[in-house]
Amino acid sequence: MFTEFFSALTEFQFLQYALIAGCLASLGCGVLGVYVVIKRLSFLSGGIAHAVLGGMGVAVFYDYSAFYGALISAIIAALLIGWISLHKKENEDTLISAVWAIGMAIGLLFISAKSGYQIDLNAYLFGNILIIGKQDLILIAILDIFLILSVVLFYQPFLAMSFDEEFARIRGLPTTFLYLFLLVLVAISVVLLIRVVGLILVIILLTLPAAIAGQYCYMIGKMMVIASLLGMIFCSSGIALSYQPNLPAGAVIVLITGIAYLSSTLVILPLVNKLKRINS
Repeated sequence: MFTEFFSALTEFQFLQYALIAGCLASLGCGVLGVYVVIKRLSFLSGGIAHAVLGGMGVAVFYDYSAFYGALISAIIAALLIGWISLHKKENEDTLISAVWAIGMAIGLLFISAKSGYQIDLNAYLFGNILIIGKQDLILIAILDIFLILSVVLFYQPFLAMSFDEEFARIRGLPTTFLYLFLLVLVAISVVLLIRVVGLILVIILLTLPAAIAGQYCYMIGKMMVIASLLGMIFCSSGIALSYQPNLPAGAVIVLITGIAYLSSTLVILPLVNKLKRINS
């Protein structure tokens, strides 16, 4: 299976682009995924991810790129959901679910209203990493650079806010701005992964590599490196395993990621902890 894949990899550019895209997306999302896990932002990230379909549908309807529609709507959704999270604690889950549902409904309505436009909705919902082109790689690389530079510049403030938000506020840090900016960065990460695994599966790849890294490492910087490397391994393995049987690459990537997380949580981590207790 792998022999045939590696042989095809030397011949077909679309496979090369797919591997590069998976590694680039894993890099940015591994860095941001650590904050998503630490701050428990998975549900908020899910709301952002599914609201993105609204912007994609509007962009397609008016003959613009779905990628840019996704990026703009993701940022708008991040700010709206962030505001809800900060000011409407009592009904937070319900309001975020409403944004989630409305965004998807708007997207489906605009896509279906586009006269004569035939769209493979599965490519948006479940991803199709094999159709990524050179222009897509450039956009993903630009977003990666922005994400990494942002994390480097705000590393200490993000660190303080992630572990003790009240202390960060007392120290005079602009915690509201930092929180909303973090959600905007998460929104960009979501857009990075849309073409890789799609809207439905995006949160899995954003959170599980970081969650696995957090089981064995407690330093933020190392967690980011490990999460990024794990994401690259999962993406590359998923593309390779899906090639010969012609399976959806995004679904295979997520399946591998989910199995790795369950194996780590239920088997490897208890074994490691047991060995530590014996050695101590």
